[in-house]
Amino acid sequence: MNWFERMKSGLRTIKKRELPDGVWIKCDGCGELLYQKGLEKNLRVCPKCDHHFRISSKEYINILVDEGSFQETNAEMTSIDPLKFRDIKRYTDRLKDHIKRTGQNSAIQTGVGEINGHPLALGVMNFSFIGGSMGSVVGEKVVRLINTAIDRRIPLVIVSTSGGARMQEGAISLMQMAKTSANLFRLSQHGLLYISVLVNPCTAGVLASFASLGDVIIAEPKTLIRFSGPRVTKETTGQEMPPGFQPAEVVLEHGFLDMVVHRKDLKSTLTNLIELLT
Repeated sequence: MNWFERMKSGLRTIKKRELPDGVWIKCDGCGELLYQKGLEKNLRVCPKCDHHFRISSKEYINILVDEGSFQETNAEMTSIDPLKFRDIKRYTDRLKDHIKRTGQNSAIQTGVGEINGHPLALGVMNFSFIGGSMGSVVGEKVVRLINTAIDRRIPLVIVSTSGGARMQEGAISLMQMAKTSANLFRLSQHGLLYISVLVNPCTAGVLASFASLGDVIIAEPKTLIRFSGPRVTKETTGQEMPPGFQPAEVVLEHGFLDMVVHRKDLKSTLTNLIELLT
């Protein structure tokens, strides 16, 4: 064996260990690379900059209600396709895709539970289901939840995140704005508390109806709260909106919110409000 062969035989290539997908995630707020499990323990809030990541309706339910107390209602309800709507795909196919992806039949979960021992009727929207858009099922489930609150004489809490009315259902989706608003008036006539919680983003038809009608309206930090998105605003006004236009803090300054509350403080804040106002 010559000298070159001896050198070659002494070399070893160590295969680089690859990390599985989903271990790390980049923060949209500060760009920091975060460990997923640590982020989950922190309620999916960045420990560096306090950016609140978007979470599902199931995660909000786990954060807000006492363990084992939530009983979901009307989970089987799903939209039909009265307009036979089709854009780049059939509405029925889009529904099937989102049902499979989220494990839910609609953009809102509703039910009854307890928050630190206090009974409540709770609705939580899921932005991952067709952008949290409000169609006939969302509107009907909100109304049934209101009826539950009236029948049981318990406070109502709705966590709203939405891109607005669902265009695939046309005027039917727009009717839900009036339908939910009218039934919230019934709730107020019974002297019952309604707390609206806005989480990122909360816009358009949902914001213009039940999300803005709470006796107390609170939002998570930096939640985008506006009627229309930047593209529609530019087309209407001819003006470019700055990035992150109209966060919760600005809305609070102008009197359209009662408070901005960190996710870790949501449960205690809701508990205090229920104890104070019921």
